[in-house]
Amino acid sequence: SAKDIKHKISFLLQKPEPQTADQKPVKEKTAAAAKRAPAAAEVGRWKESFSHVMSSETGRTVFTSFLRSEFSEENMDFWVACEDYKKIAPSKLATRAKQIYQQYVDADAPNEVNLDAATREETKQNVESACPSCFNEAQKMIYTLMEKDSYRRFLNSKLIQDLCQTQTTNSQEKKEKKNCDCAENRQVLTGGA
Repeated sequence: SAKDIKHKISFLLQKPEPQTADQKPVKEKTAAAAKRAPAAAEVGRWKESFSHVMSSETGRTVFTSFLRSEFSEENMDFWVACEDYKKIAPSKLATRAKQIYQQYVDADAPNEVNLDAATREETKQNVESACPSCFNEAQKMIYTLMEKDSYRRFLNSKLIQDLCQTQTTNSQEKKEKKNCDCAENRQVLTGGA
C-alpha cells in the first residue's frame, strides 16, 4: 500500500549523512519529498528516462533510497553537491570546491565516487582555480554512470515495482469508491430501494 511505500522510503532516509559545516541539511528536503507518494504519471515519467528522475525532487529522493540500498548513494550526493556548488557566491567557490574534492573526488575520500584517473586529475587541476564549472566533467561522468548502470537496476527494483503496484491499487480503490458512491446515490434517488 502507499503507506508501506512511504514507510520504506522514510526508513531508508534515516541513515545519518556526513556533512561539512557549510552544507545545507538535505534531510529536510528529502523527508518532505518522501512523505508524499508520487503520482502514477510521475512514476511513469521516471520509467521513460533517467532525466525525468533527476529533474524531479521526489524522483531523486526515491532513486537515492535505491542507491543507498546498493551502497552507492555517494554518486547522488556528489551530483547534488555539484549542482549546489554552481549556485554559490563566487567568494565561497574556492573553499567549497576543496571540500567537495576532499569529500568525493580525492583518492581515499570518505565518499569517493568512481572516476577514471584522467577525470580525477583534471578535476584536481580545476579545483586549483575554482570556478562554477570545475566539476562539470566529473559530474557528467557520475551522471552517465548512474544512468547506464544504477538506473537500469532501479527500473527493475522492488522499490519501483512497489510504487507502480501502489499506484495501480490506489487507482482501483478510487474507481471502486466512485462506483460505491454512484450506487449510494442511486439508492437515495430511488427512495432507498
